[in-house]
Amino acid sequence: MARFRKRTLEDLVPGLEPGTPVLVRADLNAPLGDHGVADDSRLRAALPAIERLCERDARVVLCSHLGRPKGHDPRTSMTPVSNCLSDLLGKRVHQAPDVVGPEVRRGVARLDPGEVLLLENTRWEVGETRNDSALAEELASLAKVFVNDAFGTAHRAHASTVGVAAHLPSVAGPLLEREVTNLTAIAENPERPLVVILGGAKVSDKVGVIDRFLDTADVLLIGGAMCFSFFRAKGLSTGDSLVEEEGVAQAAEALDRAHAAHARLVLPEDLVLGDRFEAGAERRESEGPEVPDGWMGLDIGPRTAEAYAKEIAGAATVLWNGPMGAFELEPFAAGTRAVAGAVAASGGTTVVGGGDSAAALVDFGLADQVTHLSTGGGASLALLEGKALPGVEALDDA
Repeated sequence: MARFRKRTLEDLVPGLEPGTPVLVRADLNAPLGDHGVADDSRLRAALPAIERLCERDARVVLCSHLGRPKGHDPRTSMTPVSNCLSDLLGKRVHQAPDVVGPEVRRGVARLDPGEVLLLENTRWEVGETRNDSALAEELASLAKVFVNDAFGTAHRAHASTVGVAAHLPSVAGPLLEREVTNLTAIAENPERPLVVILGGAKVSDKVGVIDRFLDTADVLLIGGAMCFSFFRAKGLSTGDSLVEEEGVAQAAEALDRAHAAHARLVLPEDLVLGDRFEAGAERRESEGPEVPDGWMGLDIGPRTAEAYAKEIAGAATVLWNGPMGAFELEPFAAGTRAVAGAVAASGGTTVVGGGDSAAALVDFGLADQVTHLSTGGGASLALLEGKALPGVEALDDA
């Protein structure tokens, strides 16, 4: 297992005095429904750091973004999140009226040891995404130490992830530490054979991961709409399938590289087609990878699903990022379900990237049957590509 080279919450805890205000950057960017938080998985992932600090009688000041507001927007208030967190923690989480300012400072001062205050949506402040130094300094003034436990935003140099770390002793929370450690181990020192499964819509989103794992994986299995960029690059007909035009040239380069690469790059041999992108679409299975006019590929076919499952079963390490098709439409979910089942049944180390592949595991009831389920989409991809994450680099070295 890769060594984590930054200071962590457990390095901080032994010397933490009761009543110390601690600023925690968490990833509480949960989807909202008509009755509050619709999926509390990210909130649950943030609980260990919060509970650990409460056990030590810290005054916990939480901050996070929610959605992508362009300034102050009541529709993206953190109030539903603080309500949900209160239920999960079994204690009240106080809601601040703003991100920074006099009322926020008074709210922090009123906290008793072991209590929690959640600041308003950090993206209500226009300086957040610009890593504004004044905003970072004002956030830092609320606490004596900083804990970054928001892996999902670690690839962004924002005021609440990077800026505050310049003003306070700064450590990684347990979620951030676990994510970096597990994903780095996959990329740098996996037990072999290593099978990497990549799906989703765009080659351009995954081209850096493809490039890296062509050299380090044993097998790359390609699915999702991104396979059509590869088929187009091979001169095959794609019908009305979603094709990322920018990705065609990138797919062609990957195919050229694959001839001399360590990894085998495997494309679907058959597909499930629909006449439109709807659950009620007419459905049929193709004999091969080509798609006739008037049809679109919406899932990998049964032969491909079986072949991919066999590759996964023979792996010592599996990395999966991206669904195999439109799994949200039940008639086109079989390929993703087959891959999810094979990953869950694998006896090796299994790591699933954030986003839709994680959602698929949850939908299929398999989320607790993998070694590591990542909470970060873009951050996961950046780390797997070998990029430095600003939110991690800003923390104190171990």
